[in-house]
Amino acid sequence: MTAGGGGWLTWASVALGGAAGACLRYLVDRAVRARHESVFPWGTLTVNAAGSALLGTVTGAAWAGAAGPGAVALLGTGLCGALTTYSAFSYETLRLAERGRARAALANAVLTPAVALGSLWAGLALVRYLAG
Repeated sequence: MTAGGGGWLTWASVALGGAAGACLRYLVDRAVRARHESVFPWGTLTVNAAGSALLGTVTGAAWAGAAGPGAVALLGTGLCGALTTYSAFSYETLRLAERGRARAALANAVLTPAVALGSLWAGLALVRYLAG
């Protein structure tokens, strides 16, 4: 079966990408936290922005015919799916609110989706620009 056909190669691509994305998310979050002592979840915002930009790039490449289903499974579904984290974003926003950090919770609730969508759009725009 082909990588995009839903067979074992697709499953393996998603699993490999997911394993790499989860590890990368952990490492980036830790690195950002080590540099920024803040109640704001900068690490989660960083991985969501980076993963969204990469997903936009992969999607743009697929639309342009430069990335096939295997690359989309590995990078888009696997890597970006595990790198980005809606659950941590939700949890961290809730925890900020519970701890009386309403401004930080509101900022996270507004900033994270805006940054993620902007990053996705930027990735798409970059590929469109490069593709001519």
